[in-house]
Amino acid sequence: MRKTLLISAIVVSGCTLAPAQWLNYPTKGTPRTADGKPDLSAATPRRADGKPDMTGVWMGVTKYMINIAADIKEVPMQPWAAAEYKRRRDTESKDDPSARCLPLSVPLKQTITSPFKIVDVPQKEEMIMLYEGQRHREILMDGRPLPKNPEPSWYGYSTGRWEGDDLVIESNGFNGEGWLDINGHPTTDALRVTERYHRKDFGHMSLDITIDDAKAYTKPWTVHEEPKLLADTELLEAVCENNQDVEHLVGK
Repeated sequence: MRKTLLISAIVVSGCTLAPAQWLNYPTKGTPRTADGKPDLSAATPRRADGKPDMTGVWMGVTKYMINIAADIKEVPMQPWAAAEYKRRRDTESKDDPSARCLPLSVPLKQTITSPFKIVDVPQKEEMIMLYEGQRHREILMDGRPLPKNPEPSWYGYSTGRWEGDDLVIESNGFNGEGWLDINGHPTTDALRVTERYHRKDFGHMSLDITIDDAKAYTKPWTVHEEPKLLADTELLEAVCENNQDVEHLVGK
C-alpha cells in the first residue's frame, strides 16, 4: 500500500521521489547489525522508569483486515448479528463504511495493512497513536476511569495502564457504526475493546484484542496479532476523497 501511494503521488505531481518523505531515513537509537540494517531482534528499549518504550511505527498482519476472526473456530454471535454478518457476506460487503470514506473501527485500524505509530509520552502520562488517513487516538495513562455515559464516537475513549511489561488499553463510547473487519463483523454502542500490547524485543510485538459487545456477541472473544516494527520510516498522508467505486459496489 505504501508503494502504491508513493507511486500515485509521483505520477500526479510529475516529480521524483522527495527525500523529505523520510521513508528511508535512519531512526536515531535503532540498534543495527554489522551491515547497518536495523536489528529487529535486539533487546526491548526501556523508558527511564524501566517500562518498555512502545514508540515506533508498527504494521499488523494482512489476513485480519479481511476477517478479524480468521483464526477463531466460531465467533459467539447474537442471532441478529449472525444474520447481519451473513447479509454482509452475501452482498460482498457492499455497505462497507470505509468505501464511503467513513472511519475504520479501532480493531480494524490495528490490523489493517497501513502502519500505525505509537508515541510514548511518559511525562504527560499518555500514549498517542497516529494513523495514515485516520484521526489519531489519545490513550490517557493518568489513572482516570473510562467515562460512564460518553458521547458516542467512531474511535471512542481510551485509558491505559501497565500490567508488568504489558500495556493494557481499554476503550468504550463507540457509536456502533464501525465494522470489525472488511468481512463485516458488526458492532453496537455497547462495544468495549481491550488491547494488550507486549513488546517482545526491538522489532516484534504481541497484541491481543478482546471484543466485548453484549448486544452483538454472547460472550467476549479475543484475537491475537503480531505487529512488526517498520524501521527507518515515517507515516504517509492518506486521504479518502472522491471515491468513484461506491456506485459499482452492488454485491451479488
